[in-house]
Amino acid sequence: MDATALLVGNYLHSYFESPAAHEAFIEEHKDEIKSSRKPYKLLKPYQQAEMMIKTLDEDETFQQFYQGDKEVIVTGKIEGVPWKGKIDCLNLDNNYFIDLKTTRDLHMKYWDTDEHKYVPFVTKYNYQLQMAVYRELIKQTFGIECTPYIVGVTKQDPPDKAVLSIPDEQLDWALDDVKAGQQHILDVRHGKAEPTRCEQCDYCRSTKTLGDIISIEDLVD
Repeated sequence: MDATALLVGNYLHSYFESPAAHEAFIEEHKDEIKSSRKPYKLLKPYQQAEMMIKTLDEDETFQQFYQGDKEVIVTGKIEGVPWKGKIDCLNLDNNYFIDLKTTRDLHMKYWDTDEHKYVPFVTKYNYQLQMAVYRELIKQTFGIECTPYIVGVTKQDPPDKAVLSIPDEQLDWALDDVKAGQQHILDVRHGKAEPTRCEQCDYCRSTKTLGDIISIEDLVD
């Protein structure tokens, strides 16, 4: 993952966690987020993050909705395998939790080579899998089943925003995918198996060697 994109996301998350958390984040990462020259302004990606924060902070519906405990640690086991997560905003009184996501454009389409159709950014980055795991861990930690929501905010000028839900069947399918695939992931981590290559992710690009010649007709799935 792009380190700057990760820091931008954490910059936004820390703001909505608490003023103290945001100040601590800025202090810890000041060399990465501010110019090295006077007047030491925020670099452009973090100026953009400030716009994203502003568009949510000034939205009355968001302020009413984003209520609950922040950055809650949840733990549990999925078919015997230990898992741990951190919930951005957990509202046990009203049985829901919220995850903040930044993205380029809420309406951008991505081609899914497995499903052979266009999908939204949530599906592209497997956020439904993350939400399914979080829902299960919350249930194991607190004994309460909560509905996940994603608050998406874009890097556009001005930013767009939306509260997004995920159909229950997609959450169920995602949890089934975790159960089906986690043993292979553990085997890869422990050196017992080789990863399944996709030839498109960061790992595959960094370890790729030239092999067969590819026709230009095969570049786009």
